[in-house]
Amino acid sequence: MSNSSSTTQFLLLAFANAQGLQLLHFWLFLGIYLAALLGNGLIITAIACDHRLHTPMYFFLLNLSVLDLGSVSTTLPKSMANSLGNTRTISYYGCAFQVSMFVVFVTGEFYLLAIMAYDRYVAICKPLHYVTLLGSKTCAKMAAAAWGSGFLNAVLHTANTFSLPLCQGNTIDQFFCEIPQILNLSCSHSYLREAGLLVVSISLTLGCFVFIVLSYTQIFRAVLRIHSEQ
Repeated sequence: MSNSSSTTQFLLLAFANAQGLQLLHFWLFLGIYLAALLGNGLIITAIACDHRLHTPMYFFLLNLSVLDLGSVSTTLPKSMANSLGNTRTISYYGCAFQVSMFVVFVTGEFYLLAIMAYDRYVAICKPLHYVTLLGSKTCAKMAAAAWGSGFLNAVLHTANTFSLPLCQGNTIDQFFCEIPQILNLSCSHSYLREAGLLVVSISLTLGCFVFIVLSYTQIFRAVLRIHSEQ
């Protein structure tokens, strides 16, 4: 493919060429996908149906389950369909959609995990302020911020990545469309712009990780200060 305008499809990584191994890959991914659907579906159903679970902690857990379902549903079904149909192709727009949705769900998960760490920190270290700091409106705004950050990241990354000219073929060395692999196909120095966005996103993700570690460090310190009788 000479450039992005002439690229109508991409070729994804095939785990094996033999039909038998392709079917094995299909059944393996199907088992993983069904396990994810069952586990997250049960969590969502339990939280939605039991009013005793309508608390901030379980509200955030419900959102996390929805995001997890979205991330696996974005990548695994297409890979399973390719294995079953003995093909490797994904359309250009299908690839763009897969990239955008994957960024939405993964980014949202990272931010939501940081919010859940803050929720546990307030509940354990500042229990008297819990209702004030984490009211229903505040929780809804925090969850909306996590989802909104995911959509914003997705728009920026997808627009930047798929505006680059491609001249290194159309083969993606991954079983789903991934931004770094698409950047490898670019023949323009403009990819540095997208690389910069990736660095910013990774930095924010590391910031979430550090925040989670610090939150649980404070939680452990608070718990260790409690006498065993209490």
